[in-house]
Amino acid sequence: MQHVFVYGTLRAGEVNDINRAAERHAIASPTFIGTAHVRGWLFDFGKYPGLVLDAAGSLVIGDVYRIEDSLVPVLDEIEEVYPGVEGLFRAHRLHVEVQLDGEAPHVDCLVYPVEASAVEGLPRIEGGDWVAHRFARCA
Repeated sequence: MQHVFVYGTLRAGEVNDINRAAERHAIASPTFIGTAHVRGWLFDFGKYPGLVLDAAGSLVIGDVYRIEDSLVPVLDEIEEVYPGVEGLFRAHRLHVEVQLDGEAPHVDCLVYPVEASAVEGLPRIEGGDWVAHRFARCA
């Protein structure tokens, strides 16, 4: 088992909801650990966000789940991350320390960031919360 930090369409209720993804593949449901944040910049790609990790960045909001290792290839497919193939999301998964909200410990999490070069000209999501941004856009 491992932890994953989800900040966009993999969040609960979003189009690629991590819980529904696990269910579709008959994988045990992820365990919600809590809301959390990383430092970086969130950008609007239209139908989904992209995270550029940056220690000097603002807070990017997401959720931490404990997942079965067998869910990682499913997440890779959703994020279109394939070994040896360069795409929008980094061709390798990263593990970063994520700060859980309201708790002291950091948690080592799998995360799917984008390369900084991929966000040129895209609007930055102020506030660092994809779900709030998406709702505001639709209002």
